[in-house]
Amino acid sequence: MTLPFDAVLFDLDGVLVDTEALIGTLWADIFAGQGLNLSAPDITRLTSGQRFEGVLKALEEGRGWKAPEDFLPLLNSRFDAAFDHVPPLEGAADTLQALEAAGVPFAVASNSERHRLQLKLRGAGLDEVLAGRAYDPAHVGGRGKPQPELYLYAAGQLGAHPSRCLVIEDSVPGAAAGLAAGMTVWGLLAGGHILPEDEARLRELGVARLLHSHQDLRAALGLSPVEAQR
Repeated sequence: MTLPFDAVLFDLDGVLVDTEALIGTLWADIFAGQGLNLSAPDITRLTSGQRFEGVLKALEEGRGWKAPEDFLPLLNSRFDAAFDHVPPLEGAADTLQALEAAGVPFAVASNSERHRLQLKLRGAGLDEVLAGRAYDPAHVGGRGKPQPELYLYAAGQLGAHPSRCLVIEDSVPGAAAGLAAGMTVWGLLAGGHILPEDEARLRELGVARLLHSHQDLRAALGLSPVEAQR
């Protein structure tokens, strides 16, 4: 089978694993402990696709709240303990298996810290299929999304030219990173955290296509149901 792309690069949270609702609940509890009572939609807008440092910067700039010195260690310990079991997004494993069967290289590029990325993959049962092809900001000197370096690095590891790569994202920072890397970006809005405005924001940013399930994604890529079941 010949696909229109030489490689497919996935975000992780909200694209392959359905962690965003879990993460939102965790953030809400942590914020409440600091006297920050934010609504669930506000937490999603603030944290989706962001690294910890980006969240803290947004809080300081938007709400005038500066994190205490022990806040980052608190975040790390709370998040590390949360990912023993992570639900994969419905159909995510089928998509990866279909790409494998079709001989199309793929990888994950995530803003998660390296050890937490591995926790999530293991908790979702995706660690074996993605062994050796899951990349994080530490691979590019800490420059995570929305900077393009992480996606460019992943493409390089697969031997694919950026213009021939497809990025699958659910957040504005991630989609911006893929577009800045010169790649085609499709939005996958299939997680439980999606907000009403997400589709419009991704369209305005310039994603080429919006999909709402992994079944839709496989169909858009021309992967047959037989391949998806292998």
